[in-house]
Amino acid sequence: MERIELPPLGPADLPLSLLEVGCSGKFELLTRPLPSHQPLHPLTTLPHGLPPFSVDLQAEVEKRFLSDPAWLPIHDTDAAFQKFLKLTKRGKHLDSLLQCPPTPLHSGLSVVRDPTTGMLLDFTEVPLENTGLCAKNSLSLQRAPGPPSESLRGSNTNYPFMPAGMEELTLEQINKKSELEENIDFENDLLIMPPGLKTGMDFSAKEAKTTTKGEVNLMTLLSTFDDIMDDAPDGEEKEGKPATVETPKLPRTNSLEDLGIKEGPVSSSPPPATAAGKKEVKGEEEDTKKWAVPVDITSPCEDFYKRIPDPAFKWPFELDLFQKQAVLKLEAHDSVFVAAHTSAGKTVVAEYAIALSQKHMTRTIYTSPIKALSNQKFRDFKTTFGDVGLLTGDVQINPEASCLIMTTEILRSMLYNGSEVIRDLEWVIFDEVHYINDAERGVVWEEVLIMLPEHVSIILLSATVPNALEFSEWIGRMKKRHIYVISTLKRPVPLEHYLYTGNSTKTQKELFLLIDAAGNFLTKGYYAAVDAKKERTSKHAQSFGTKNTSQNTTPNQDKSVWLTLLNFLSQRQQTPVVAFTFSRTRCDENARSLGTLDLTSATEKSEIHSFFQKSLSRLRGGDRQLPQILLMRDLLKKGIGVHHSGILPILKEVIEMLFSRGLVKVLFATETFAMGVNMPARTVVFDSIRKHDGTGFRNLLPGEYIQMAGRAGRRGLDATGTVIILCKTGVHDMGDLHVMMLGKPTVLQSQFRLTYTMILNLLRVEALRVTDMMRRSFSESHRDTQAQEKRITQLKETLSTLPPMDVEGQLSDLLSYYHTITELRITSQALQEAVMDSVSGLKALSVGRVVVVSNSLHLNALGVILQVSNDAVNRTFTTLIICEKGNEEPTGDTMNTSAPPHLYNTALFTPEGPCSHTVQKLKSQDILGITVKALKVIPERIIDNYSKRQQPRFRMDPPGQAISTATQELLRLAEANPNGVATFDPVNDLHLKSVEVVEGVMRQRVLRDCLKDFKCIHSPTFSEQFARVQERMRVQEEMDKLLFLVSDQSLSLLPEYHQRIKVLQTLQYIDASGAVQLKGRVACQISSHEMLLTELLFENTLSPLAPEESAALLSCLIFTQKTQVDPHITNTLQEGIKQVLCVAQKIGDLQRECGIAQSAEDFVSQFKFGLTEVVYCWARGMPFAEIAQLTDVQEGTVVRCIQRLDEVLKEVRQAARIVGDSVLGSKMERASLAIRRDIVFTASLYTH
Repeated sequence: MERIELPPLGPADLPLSLLEVGCSGKFELLTRPLPSHQPLHPLTTLPHGLPPFSVDLQAEVEKRFLSDPAWLPIHDTDAAFQKFLKLTKRGKHLDSLLQCPPTPLHSGLSVVRDPTTGMLLDFTEVPLENTGLCAKNSLSLQRAPGPPSESLRGSNTNYPFMPAGMEELTLEQINKKSELEENIDFENDLLIMPPGLKTGMDFSAKEAKTTTKGEVNLMTLLSTFDDIMDDAPDGEEKEGKPATVETPKLPRTNSLEDLGIKEGPVSSSPPPATAAGKKEVKGEEEDTKKWAVPVDITSPCEDFYKRIPDPAFKWPFELDLFQKQAVLKLEAHDSVFVAAHTSAGKTVVAEYAIALSQKHMTRTIYTSPIKALSNQKFRDFKTTFGDVGLLTGDVQINPEASCLIMTTEILRSMLYNGSEVIRDLEWVIFDEVHYINDAERGVVWEEVLIMLPEHVSIILLSATVPNALEFSEWIGRMKKRHIYVISTLKRPVPLEHYLYTGNSTKTQKELFLLIDAAGNFLTKGYYAAVDAKKERTSKHAQSFGTKNTSQNTTPNQDKSVWLTLLNFLSQRQQTPVVAFTFSRTRCDENARSLGTLDLTSATEKSEIHSFFQKSLSRLRGGDRQLPQILLMRDLLKKGIGVHHSGILPILKEVIEMLFSRGLVKVLFATETFAMGVNMPARTVVFDSIRKHDGTGFRNLLPGEYIQMAGRAGRRGLDATGTVIILCKTGVHDMGDLHVMMLGKPTVLQSQFRLTYTMILNLLRVEALRVTDMMRRSFSESHRDTQAQEKRITQLKETLSTLPPMDVEGQLSDLLSYYHTITELRITSQALQEAVMDSVSGLKALSVGRVVVVSNSLHLNALGVILQVSNDAVNRTFTTLIICEKGNEEPTGDTMNTSAPPHLYNTALFTPEGPCSHTVQKLKSQDILGITVKALKVIPERIIDNYSKRQQPRFRMDPPGQAISTATQELLRLAEANPNGVATFDPVNDLHLKSVEVVEGVMRQRVLRDCLKDFKCIHSPTFSEQFARVQERMRVQEEMDKLLFLVSDQSLSLLPEYHQRIKVLQTLQYIDASGAVQLKGRVACQISSHEMLLTELLFENTLSPLAPEESAALLSCLIFTQKTQVDPHITNTLQEGIKQVLCVAQKIGDLQRECGIAQSAEDFVSQFKFGLTEVVYCWARGMPFAEIAQLTDVQEGTVVRCIQRLDEVLKEVRQAARIVGDSVLGSKMERASLAIRRDIVFTASLYTH
């Protein structure tokens, strides 16, 4: 080829210019001429390119068509119009729809500077790592952000960010590990011995010869391979000897790589063993350290203001000690668990974390278990911090805020869907953590805690729980970071607990103190209450005859008790009062019955009236006239309120706000009010101490009682809080009261269970495994895998150092002999336990019975029972046993018997020298057999004589007549039957007929017969070899046990996991290899009842229905109560209900077939259709007042169901889009619009 001469480059040909990118010292090469009048291309001036942004279409259109004079000339409009038409009729360019993002650059320019002067010397090209990472293929925080539309909630095709503590499972590491394994296998598995030849080749030896330059002798290398040593000729060995003196001893190994022989001379570094030893010591320290660190809150914190001169948040009051300790830990960016009573001031910790994150320009997420609580916290934090957002199922306010308040379920979905919010997250605050005990929703807390990435610190706020340390230890071990536990039992306002027995004006002062402010239980008060009650009942009995007092009181009796008590309390200025009543109807009845009571002044009445009117002004006219609203308005004016789930949400909020202002004097509430925000009262009254928990009636648990009683006493207003328990029928049992008031609160227990959503969400990400989630759950927190793995490596080392077993020739059946002996020992022990536990066995073990004793001191020695203890749990048998002279007392060294322990020996013990005796208390496991013989003995004499001769001065006395006779008899028996005395047969003599015993006896017989046939017993080295086998097997068995515990096989939920996987495969949610299919992707979108909804979607059940009908049908997924009213519904809806039940039945049956415990009936019965008519009419526009008449379900419950139904409709709409069914999607949107109106979707008062 001839050479082409190019002209020299002109200035305009290829202007190369360098542009510094960001401040990291990287450069970018620009190859196009830079326009003089335009700014630089934005991509070039930021270190990582532009942040994601979306072009505003409207602005683009305006710019292109309306503000461009070329498009819209002032005069020639016709031509412009023609031009416009031409544009609209342009040809289609399908390629323009295909967007191909430019591939990311894989390298950048870096600058080389002179280290002393900093002068530019050169540019080098450096490869950039992780350029192809995105939310669809990586768990790393290095990945590029997704589109803005997905930044908040994420997308269900995104990977989550890598959860903390799961680092060992990244894909790269998995791949690396397997490649290494392959390499090692490849090296080890080289065939070096051709078939038929005696010696083979060793490839590695040659290589070692050439690489080692005389410093490591070849023979020292070969000495690590036994097979070659055998083949090496003697001469070479002799030659090699002198050299080995100087060479370091190489560790024994199977691979040359492990010997650390590199090309070039061997360095004279210290042997690697010492380094490893140091590492091990360090590892031991690391293992012994605890992750949960209790903080001592008694030590004063004097230097608090020195350590934090510029706090992120200042309070108008002095902090308590525990709050200061928590703030110090937050400043150090540590995770904390704060357990304190209600109103002790846990919110201070949360507030400081929010202030810190605002200072650091990061974000905080505050999660709460209940939506109402989220709304209240939103209002509180909004007034304090301003920049606060709220995310609940139906509301989204200010999602860009630095502090986001949400329910735990939403945080879980954000974590699974890889939301961008997680990147900026510094703190997650879990309020009311003891909610993890909730059977239905507790699992969500555990999932969130497991899924949180490493950079997020955790703050847990909880009521006092006994096992806060254990719980924190679990989180710490899982997240590999310390959790500081700060728990205080101090109450800012101490409580006094009373019993109240009054029920009329005459008895209204009958209030008896039961627990004083110091926490002492006063029995005097209890008995005084009992006497007061008794006196009244006896008087009643004299005048009216005895009536059998029932547990329940009539409404009239209730009314008189409440009127009496409330008059009494308002006279003593003990209002506001929260009256906890564990039934919604009871709450309503009690409030209605107090119509005569008026607890508010005229100014308070006008304040209540104006606040009530203002709050309800946003409701439509018809809704303001709802019976519940009118009733509540009248009650509130008298200072009486009702708070339970049946009250309309907006009314509930009005009542809460009036109560916190002190305008509601008496509030009848159910337990949920105690879960809520800090709304303390002066007094708390318990209507009853029994509640129905969904399965039956039971007493309140200490935790529940403390939580509710803790509402009494307002900080800074009351010296003490008053708690009153009403004794309406009789005084409660003192034991019950003591347990409830002073008992330990409920421990935090894991409610972890597998859900299909969790399984599918984890299956779609290869690097996360469901078994890891199960292993990290609180229910498996007892597994200390690290310690177990460490022990396994120790055992492996022990195994390798044990001497080898000889199983040649005569000893070839040694192993099977060991297994037979072991099985025989286990079978005999099991039989012996069965005999000892049986009635007939204990009958046989009476005084005078001869038994065979075998324990650490005696082997097959005969003894006679003298006394049997009455203790059924640890029963002991005082027995006289024959033994060698001089071996009467336990000396500490174990069996010095003639027969070795491994031989199954039934030969009875006979003393070689003179016969002696000892009296010992035996456990049931020491008695090897119960013989058919019995002796006549005088136990008292024997025991007295023996114990007398144990004293030093009588030690040399001869034994008494009774002992001598018994000893002689036993000796005679032993000598007459050297091969064993006949013992009771468990089946024939003792009549134990259970299958296990009968099988055991037969197995024992077969195994005993087997023992005779073994050859190894006759070997001269048998004892020594058997001891070796025993030792090796002991280590092996312990190792196998640990290997099982470390493996997934020992997970308690593993069988259920396989069953659920089987269900998912059968229904084609995942394929055989576990890859998530379309159905599975749809199910990931849905938060509850995902299986049923997905099946309904794919079976097209919802398509033929009108929007309002589909909304009505889907209400069955949310509504959980029983109703007495049968709904009147259209035929298509009835058909739909049949289909839903049919699909549910199908899923239930399939689950049963796959082995899941829940029965098909239970699965089907969880879908209740009581609200179908209500929802149908609501979606068709019927006013709420008329709807309330259609059902016996309370208004508040209806509203909550319709609100949650809206969330389900949104999920179905998303799912329909994934499937590609746009018709169904738009139908769901219409249904959603139809139900989102009026009182049901009135915005919360807290968020406005």
